[in-house]
Amino acid sequence: MVTDSVVTDSVLTDKADTMKSTARRQFDDWAETYNQSFLHHFMFRPTYRVLLEELVAWRGEDATRFRVLDIGCGTGNLAGLFAGSSLPARIIGLDYAPAMVRVARENAEKTGVDDDCTFLPGDSEHLPFADASFDLITCSHSFHHYPHKQETVREMRRVLRPGGRLIIVDGFRDNAVGWFVFDVCITAVEKDVYHVPWSEMRELFLRAGLTDVRHRKFSWWFPLLMTMGTA
Repeated sequence: MVTDSVVTDSVLTDKADTMKSTARRQFDDWAETYNQSFLHHFMFRPTYRVLLEELVAWRGEDATRFRVLDIGCGTGNLAGLFAGSSLPARIIGLDYAPAMVRVARENAEKTGVDDDCTFLPGDSEHLPFADASFDLITCSHSFHHYPHKQETVREMRRVLRPGGRLIIVDGFRDNAVGWFVFDVCITAVEKDVYHVPWSEMRELFLRAGLTDVRHRKFSWWFPLLMTMGTA
C-alpha cells in the first residue's frame, strides 16, 4: 500500500527536481548575455561592492592566503573581483549551469585571473569538497533557486573551517518594494523560486550551527539582504 507520506515525498522530490532543472535551463540559456543584463547595474554590482567591503573589514591586515568558495558563481564576476583585489584569496566558483561555468573560465582567462580562480560545475546540496575546506563561502542571487534551503546551508557549514564565514545575499522581500520586485516580478519571470524572509534566513543559519548571525540590508529599488554567520 502506498502511504500518504510516500506520495508527499514523491511530490516534493518532483517539485525540487523541477526547480533545479528549470534554473539550469534558464541560466544555460542566459550565460552568453548574462554580463549585459540590467540586473548587473541594479543588483549584482552593488552586491559585489558590499561583499568586498565586508571581506576587507573581516580580514583586516591579515596577509595569510585564504580559500573562498563562491556558490552560484555565474560567469565568475565576483570571483574575478576578489582575484583582482589585493586580498590574498584563492577562489573556487561553483555553478549548477555548465554554460555559466564555461563562460566563467573564458572570462578568467581573458582577464588574467585564472591562476587564482577555478570554476567547477556542481550542486550546492552536494558540495564536492571535504569537510572544513574553506575560510569563506559566498552565495549571491542564487539562493532563491535552491529547493532544499536548510540542507544547502548545512552543506555550506560542513565545508567551512572553524571560524570561517558564510555570506548569502538575496532579494529582501520584507517590505512593499521588495515584495513587488521579488515575489511578483522575479517570480513571474523565473517561476519556481522562493525568496526567504529575513527571519527565516536567520533560522536557517542558526539551525545549521552557525553563530554571530547578522543581517545587512542595502539598496532601495532592488532591496537586498545580506546574511552572515560564523562556523
